[in-house]
Amino acid sequence: MKIIYKDGTVGECPQEEELHVIRHTAAHIMAQAIKRLYPQADFAFGPATQNGFYYDVDLGDTKLTNEDLEAIEKEMKKITKENLPIKAFVLPRDEARKLMEERGEKYKVEHMEDLADETEFSFFQQGEYVDMCLGPHLTYTKALKAFKVTQQSGAYWRDDSSNKMLTRINGVAFRSAEELEEWDRQQQEARERDHRKIGREMQLFMTDDLVGKGLPMFLPNGYIVWQELENYIKEKERRLGYHHVMTPCVGTVDLYKTSGHWEHYKDNMFPAMEMEGEAYVLRPMNCPHHMRIYANRPRSYRNLPIRIGEIAHDFRYEASGTLKGIERGRHFCQNDAHLFVTPEQIKDEVASVCDLIFDVYKDFNITDYRCVLSLRDPADKKKYHDDDEMWNNAETALREVLIELGINFTEEIGEAAFYGPKLDVNVKPAVGAEYTLSTCQLDFCLPARFQLTYIDRDGSEKCPVVIHRAILGSLDRFMAYLIEETKGRFPVWLAPVQVKVLPISEKTLDYASDVNEKILDAGVRAVLDTSNEKIGYKIRQAQQEDRVPYMLVIGAKEAEAGAVAVRTRDGQDLGAMPLDAFLAKIQKEIAEKQ
Repeated sequence: MKIIYKDGTVGECPQEEELHVIRHTAAHIMAQAIKRLYPQADFAFGPATQNGFYYDVDLGDTKLTNEDLEAIEKEMKKITKENLPIKAFVLPRDEARKLMEERGEKYKVEHMEDLADETEFSFFQQGEYVDMCLGPHLTYTKALKAFKVTQQSGAYWRDDSSNKMLTRINGVAFRSAEELEEWDRQQQEARERDHRKIGREMQLFMTDDLVGKGLPMFLPNGYIVWQELENYIKEKERRLGYHHVMTPCVGTVDLYKTSGHWEHYKDNMFPAMEMEGEAYVLRPMNCPHHMRIYANRPRSYRNLPIRIGEIAHDFRYEASGTLKGIERGRHFCQNDAHLFVTPEQIKDEVASVCDLIFDVYKDFNITDYRCVLSLRDPADKKKYHDDDEMWNNAETALREVLIELGINFTEEIGEAAFYGPKLDVNVKPAVGAEYTLSTCQLDFCLPARFQLTYIDRDGSEKCPVVIHRAILGSLDRFMAYLIEETKGRFPVWLAPVQVKVLPISEKTLDYASDVNEKILDAGVRAVLDTSNEKIGYKIRQAQQEDRVPYMLVIGAKEAEAGAVAVRTRDGQDLGAMPLDAFLAKIQKEIAEKQ
């Protein structure tokens, strides 16, 4: 594949850079199409991304529709057919600025001011369209063979909410039509697995703009799943010596000034509320509350480790464009815990946390994940607590523990919490990009800020080390992950409705009611379908919409024999069996969490 560089030379594109060049060129061709359709368009940034490309554009008062996006894509196809040569040239700063001013590109001119040390700027041109860019690009527009304009959203100029909101137009581009078709197939798969769609169908949760964006409400079916997850992880933690607490969803601003969150995390917090001369905020995390619980009484080395756990309600002011059902909201519940340990206990406690993470993953058959040691960026003095010695000690300690435990991991700079390094376990879901599910963080900072102490063996006061850890992450995100992995077909122990009893007609309704009562008495979640629908419809509804693991069809033969005809949501017909035999089967599956 031939590409052109900013100095005008042409060469072969390295294979690993092909998609980047294709998508970068697609962004320019899309901008040209937009300019043809909307002459007033003023362009900001238009990069290639990991999954496609976008261009931020100021369209004045024009609001785009889906039909407009289709028109832009159609114009892009026209430009590729024109097979315009793509040329590169370089201009001195004054001439470059004059060119952009003449073309009415005020955002490009502003960007030049950001690059005060640059003495010259490179440009790429195809036909009438000229763009300031470093390149490289394809050599002809016809070389762009497979692309699609996908969506639009809002984006602030320079990512600053005090600036104007621009229109961000997204697209994807690939080497071939076959790759684009595969992408389309994956998108269809993603739509089928989307936890928001399945959540509506199974009546698991809902959102309401009158309640507020990013504030999901769990419906009865969803709350059953939520409670089962809570009970599951709490039981595992209790067996490991955790003590669970309940703390308020608010705290004073002074609490978060003490912890450092007010300095480093304020932009992600809801605004402060003034009451009786004191300022309160909705809490974004629980560690400050747990620090105060530790400080509530004197501690000895004999008491450590102390493991404080909580399924805690937290609130973060996420940008509206990032909100996604229960995967990312402004309210969520963390499976949070804080372990107060001596330095000598770090290795054993981190090992125990890692064992718990991987034990949970085994229970849920989570196999596609990777471990990341997230470190600070030493140059970023705003994001991170400024104490080089503390950071060096914490990062070295966590790295050495992970190596000793034999955990394979990569390191990523700039991904640490503001107070300390962490182990992130990133899962790769069935569709979409990976994200962090579980985390284990080592913290020398907060216990010192809160002046926490314990009496050591020699009678001296020492400061404990804190391990922050979340196994399920947030219950909300973990539930979203499970919904999309299973397409809502939860394992039997987790399914909101485990059995649906389906009488064929009113003649067998009384027996079906008795069956339903006996199932409920056995501690199994069951629903009796008393609708007047035909049995085929009832079965399809239970299998496809409700995703119920087992259906018991009750006809005259079953009523006469005191039996049930068992079907599964996968379409298997297990035939008739005594009710007691079925109950023994399902109770075993539930108890063993099969």
